[in-house]
Amino acid sequence: MTDTTRKTLVLTGASRGIGHATVKRFSRAGWRVITCSRQDFSENCPWPAGPDDHIRIDLADSEDIGRGISEIRRRLEADGGRLDALVNNAGISPKAGGGRRLNSIETPMQVWRDVFQVNFFAPIMLARGLFKELEAAKGSVVNVTSIAGSRVHPFAGTAYATSKAALAALTREMASDFGPHGIRVNAIAPGEIETSILSPGTEKLVEQLPLRRLGQTSEVAETIYFLCTEASSYVTGSEILINGGQHV
Repeated sequence: MTDTTRKTLVLTGASRGIGHATVKRFSRAGWRVITCSRQDFSENCPWPAGPDDHIRIDLADSEDIGRGISEIRRRLEADGGRLDALVNNAGISPKAGGGRRLNSIETPMQVWRDVFQVNFFAPIMLARGLFKELEAAKGSVVNVTSIAGSRVHPFAGTAYATSKAALAALTREMASDFGPHGIRVNAIAPGEIETSILSPGTEKLVEQLPLRRLGQTSEVAETIYFLCTEASSYVTGSEILINGGQHV
């Protein structure tokens, strides 16, 4: 791509796993990638312009999200105030002692609030805050939900699961509201993906999957890329399941 046609992605939760793979996929295609996470940029992240295009944002803090949106908009001015894609990948899933799942009886209310702030409210705050830039580019929003949003999961806590279910519903609402402005909004719902934070016992789940293996972060990144490009130009309001048949 030339500088005049280069597309821009804003991605949350970029520091590991699916986020890391997504940065690499879009960078390989010539996109400018503005990464957002609560950590400073890591020197272990091998993509071009990484330190220059990283913004530290605490998605648990609504005021910090506002500051971050202002900084993103300022940086987008170099690309004519256009944003081609927003991927809301960041999410938190607190555990009880010993890594035990937090259920609906035991989860403290403050944990519910924190989880919903990061997993549910932050995506709509970012999409609304960057609406003009997305509209200018006829861009795409991808929300990362989860298989836990549609069924009780043995490892994912109640607050996490319900926040992802709410995000799936929000995706449909956003598709309806943003669509007339030329902005497509979709979601992906990963299942068991091979990352550094897999819960003990995941291997037992894998034995029951039709494909009999974990998913790879690169496979998830490819689907995200599809939803942000012209190949999916008539796809909106969808939630794509990436789980090796776990839902069947």
